[in-house]
Amino acid sequence: MTDILQQDIKYLSGIGPQRQKILSKELGINTYGDLLQHFPYKHIDRSKVYTIREMTSDMPFVQVRGRILSYETFPMGANRKRVVAHFGDGTGVMDLIWFSGGQYIMKTYHLGVDYIVFGRPGVFNGRMQITHPDIDPAESLTLESMGMQPYYHTTERMKKTGMTSRSIERYVKTLLQNLPPLRETLPSSITQPLHLMSRDEALRTIHYPHNQYELQHARERLKFEELFYVQLNILRYVSGNRRKYKGYLLPRVGAAFNDFYFKNLKFELTGAQKRVVREIKNDMNTGRQMNRLVQGDVGSGKTLVALMAMLIAVDNGFQAVMMAPTEILAEQHLATIRDFLRDLPVRVELLTGVVKGKKRKEVMEGLLDGSVNILVGTHAVIEYTVQFHNLGLAVIDEQHRFGVAQRAKLWGKNENPPHVLVMTATPIPRTLAMTIYGDLDVSVIDELPPGRKPIMTIHKYEKQKLSLYEGIRREVAKGRQVYVVYPLIQESEKMDLQDLEAGYEELQRVFPEYRMSKVHGKMKPAEKDEEMQRFARGETQLLVATTVIEVGVNVPNASVMVIMEAQRFGLSQLHQLRGRVGRGAEQSYCILVSDYELSAETRKRLDIMCETNDGFRIAEADLKLRGPGDLEGTQQSGMALDLKIANIALDGQLVQLARDEAQKVIDRDPECNAPENSLLWNRLRELRKDNVDWGAIS
Repeated sequence: MTDILQQDIKYLSGIGPQRQKILSKELGINTYGDLLQHFPYKHIDRSKVYTIREMTSDMPFVQVRGRILSYETFPMGANRKRVVAHFGDGTGVMDLIWFSGGQYIMKTYHLGVDYIVFGRPGVFNGRMQITHPDIDPAESLTLESMGMQPYYHTTERMKKTGMTSRSIERYVKTLLQNLPPLRETLPSSITQPLHLMSRDEALRTIHYPHNQYELQHARERLKFEELFYVQLNILRYVSGNRRKYKGYLLPRVGAAFNDFYFKNLKFELTGAQKRVVREIKNDMNTGRQMNRLVQGDVGSGKTLVALMAMLIAVDNGFQAVMMAPTEILAEQHLATIRDFLRDLPVRVELLTGVVKGKKRKEVMEGLLDGSVNILVGTHAVIEYTVQFHNLGLAVIDEQHRFGVAQRAKLWGKNENPPHVLVMTATPIPRTLAMTIYGDLDVSVIDELPPGRKPIMTIHKYEKQKLSLYEGIRREVAKGRQVYVVYPLIQESEKMDLQDLEAGYEELQRVFPEYRMSKVHGKMKPAEKDEEMQRFARGETQLLVATTVIEVGVNVPNASVMVIMEAQRFGLSQLHQLRGRVGRGAEQSYCILVSDYELSAETRKRLDIMCETNDGFRIAEADLKLRGPGDLEGTQQSGMALDLKIANIALDGQLVQLARDEAQKVIDRDPECNAPENSLLWNRLRELRKDNVDWGAIS
C-alpha cells in the first residue's frame, strides 16, 4: 500500500502536470501521501440549512436553499463590474455579491434552479447579503455530504490560478474514493490499550468527520503516531549509543575539587547548583558516556557548575575543554575560571583565533603533554591540529550556536568519546527539550544566587523618551552603565545600521557629557571587541549596539538595558538581552521601547516580559506564540521539527505519552530486532528514507 501513497500527484483525476507543479512549489505536495497529509486547518458544520428569515449578521457561516430570482450589474470602472444576484427561498430575499468573476457566475448559475448557498452573512442598507458565496446545485448535496466541511490552507498564487480550499477538498475526496484500505503503522499492543483509531479510519475521518467527537479522535491518533516515531527514533539512538560507547570512570573527588570548594569558594552554592553537580558526578561514575544538558537563566551559576565538573575530570587524571561561541565569551569564561581557581595548581589556557605564534605553540604542547588541565576556547579547539593528552570532559556553552558536525568533532579527541556537558541560558520548555534534545539527560538550575534582585522591566512608548532619558541620567549619576540596543534583522541590515547610527547621534546630543561605545555586526571583530572591552572596563557609560551583545560581555556595573523598537524582537531574544543586566547586587532595569500601535500578539509578548523574569515561563509562552520551528536554536540543532499535525506547544501530554510508550518498546527490545516489533522498525526505516530528519542531535 506504500506504493500507491508514493504515486505522483499528477496522476490523480483533476490535477495533471500543470496543477502538480503548483501544488509541489506552493505546498510541497508531490504524492498521494503528501495530499492525504495536507490536513484541514478547520471544519465548519454544514449540517443545518437556514431560511433567510432566520439569518442574522452575527452568524459566522450559514447555508440557505433557494433560487436566483434575478441579476443586476453595477460598473466599477476600468472594465470591472459588481454582480448582484437576488436570491429568495420563500421566507425572504437576500443579495449574493461578486466583485470579480461575475461574468462566469452569470453564465454558470441560472435563474429558477435550486441551489445551496454557503457563506458569511452581513447586512447592507438593511438587507442580508453574502459576498462571494459557495454555490452548489441542491440536488448534488445531501445532508451527509454537507456535514463537517474541511478547509485547507492555500496560497495567493494558488488562488490566482483558481485553486482554492474547495479545489483541495475535491482532490482529497477523489483520492479517498479510490484509495484501498491503508495498512496499519502501529501494533495493536499500543493502539488497543490507548483506544486509538486505526490509521485508515483516522486518515479518512480527519478530512471528513461526522462530528467533533470523531474529529478529535482522528487528530489524537495521528498526533500520537507522529510524536511516537519521533521519540522512538531518539530513544533508539540513545540506547544504541549507550551500548556502543563506554564512558570514562571518574570516581575520584580529589585535591583540585576539594581545595577549590573549601578554600576558594567564598559563598554557598544554591540548592539547584548542588543538585546538578551531584547529577553530573553520578553520570561520570556509571561507566557510560555522559550527555547532559544544563539549563539555567543568565546568572544562575552554570559556569561554576561546569568548573566543578571539570575539576572532577582533573582529579581523575583527565583534561577538560570548554567551548564558547564567541571570542569575547571564551575570554570571559577564562577570566572567571582563573579568578575562581586563583592560586590552585590547575593550568588553564585559552585557544581562539587570536592566540597565535609562540603562545599558541605553548598551549598546543601543553595539551599534548597533559600539563594544560583545562582549555577554554572557541571552535578553534575542534581543529584537527588540536590534540589532547587525555580529554575526559567537553563543556559546550550556548550549544545551539554550534552545528552538529562541529560538536561531533569533540568526540574524536580521545579513544572513547569524552563526557559531554552542554549548557544553555535559553530555557527550553520540557516538551520541546524532550524532542529536540531527547538524547540528553536534562538538568535545570532554577534558582538565582542569593542577593540578586529581580530585574524590573518597564514598557515605554516612543513619545515617552524624555522620562527614559531622565532615568538613564539618574542611573549614570550613581556610577552605573547603560546598554541601548537596536534591532538587527538580516534582511534589513542597511536600515538597521541607519537606525543605530541615528540613535547614536541622538544619544550624543542628549548626553554630551557621557562617553559612549558603539558596536554592530559590520565592524571588524577586533574593533567590536575593543569597544565592548572599553565598556567592560568602565571607560564608557553607554554601549549603543545591535543584538551582537546578546551573548557576550559580562558587566556587573551595567544596571539598565534599553531595547529600542522592542516590538521587533522575539520573547527569547528579549529575555536574553535583559540577562545582560542584573549581574550585580544593585537594582537593575530593562526598558522596552516600542511604537504605540501594536498587534495583540506583540502587546502580549511585551506584557509577559514585564510580568515575569522566569525564563521557563517565558519560553513556554514563546513556544505557544511562535511554535517550535521558530524558536531560537531549533533550526540550528540539526533536527527538523517538520510535524504535520502535532503541536509541541499544545500537545505536551501526548508528547509525554508517546515518549513513555516508545521507552517501553526500547526497554523490551534494546537491540531493536525483536520480531514482534518488526512493524515499528520497518516503519521507522521508511520515515528515515523519506528524509524525515528525526535523528537525535548531540
